[in-house]
Amino acid sequence: MVTMALDGLHPEMPTAVFFASDTNSVLYGSEAMDAYLAGAEGRLLRSLKSLLGSSLMNEHTLVNGQGVRFFDIVVLFFKELKRRCEAQVGLALNRAMLGRPVHFVDNDRQRDSLAQETLASAAREAGFTEIAFQMEPIAAALDFERRVDGETSALVVDIGGGTSDFTVIRLNPGRSHLRDRTADILATTGVHIGGTDFDRLLDLATVMPLLGYKHIGTGGRPVPSSVFFDLTTWHLIHQAYSRKAMHFARELWTDYADPSLHARLMDALEGQHGHRMLARVETAKIACSTSGIEALLDLDFLRHGPSGHLAATLSTTAMADALQQTITRVVQCAELCVQQAGLPSVDAVYLTGGSSALRPLMSALQSAMPGAPLVEGNRFGGVAAGLALAGAACDHFDLHQ
Repeated sequence: MVTMALDGLHPEMPTAVFFASDTNSVLYGSEAMDAYLAGAEGRLLRSLKSLLGSSLMNEHTLVNGQGVRFFDIVVLFFKELKRRCEAQVGLALNRAMLGRPVHFVDNDRQRDSLAQETLASAAREAGFTEIAFQMEPIAAALDFERRVDGETSALVVDIGGGTSDFTVIRLNPGRSHLRDRTADILATTGVHIGGTDFDRLLDLATVMPLLGYKHIGTGGRPVPSSVFFDLTTWHLIHQAYSRKAMHFARELWTDYADPSLHARLMDALEGQHGHRMLARVETAKIACSTSGIEALLDLDFLRHGPSGHLAATLSTTAMADALQQTITRVVQCAELCVQQAGLPSVDAVYLTGGSSALRPLMSALQSAMPGAPLVEGNRFGGVAAGLALAGAACDHFDLHQ
């Protein structure tokens, strides 16, 4: 199996699209993020997967003065992904094995089916003629199976950008050649919580208080919080810059007891720094999880700080406190998966997905399942490798599998 460098030298490609105003061009992946964070004029869209299964996918959003459907932006990303793959293999690629979470939408089968069909429709619009789906945690399990020697029960923990998915599966390299592994899948569960939710909560806990979130203003009441929620949610950030939202934010000055906090909020909105702040939070989250020590969030782009410079810090303790309730929900979903499998415990917990490296989450999982070692997989490539294995074993493609 050969991986392709889709994003510079990297095999993984962030689902980000940037419409540059000055060049009227479209950038993708890390190039899109870099252009936006460097201050280029334009519109950044990220985490569009969060809109799947909702009516928003067919709504229009303003891009450089023109209305564009969110669905058509997903198609553009698929087309670019297809183009990059074809450029490397030198062949036209018409078949696609797509990963999907256990639940696109929690507790709503109709919207969940709509989400999968929308994703399939976007792939067809991009030029793929044969499309199949495999659940992402099952794909991760197929990749993990290559690393075990014999019969092993595993809880696969796949923490993605918008969902956390779990699968209990029996693994055995002697069965890896089988096309149908349904009998080995003992249980699957999932919850609509992922990395972008962690980023939002950490942004609310560390950065937004510097802009007035939970600030007790005039009359002894907190400042209205809707602007902060929009400003910390990847796919809603642009709404905070609309004329109506900006007017609402400006009028909030009467609610603030400390005018400097309102000045910072307007700095963030007028400079359209929402994505930039979230990116700094995400970087600090990764640094803090990796090192276990306090990470600095430099907010130098906001002018109204002490001595003209503003910064925040993120510690492992603060991170655990901010995410405690959300991580509890994720771990409870993992425990439910083991219970539904009818097992007292599993032999291993296999971690995949970028946010599975979150230190408080790993600690909570280990506490919940003390007898099972945590095995760290390829956090960004494990699911893709498993999807490739599933595709290679599939001699026909079926949209409804």
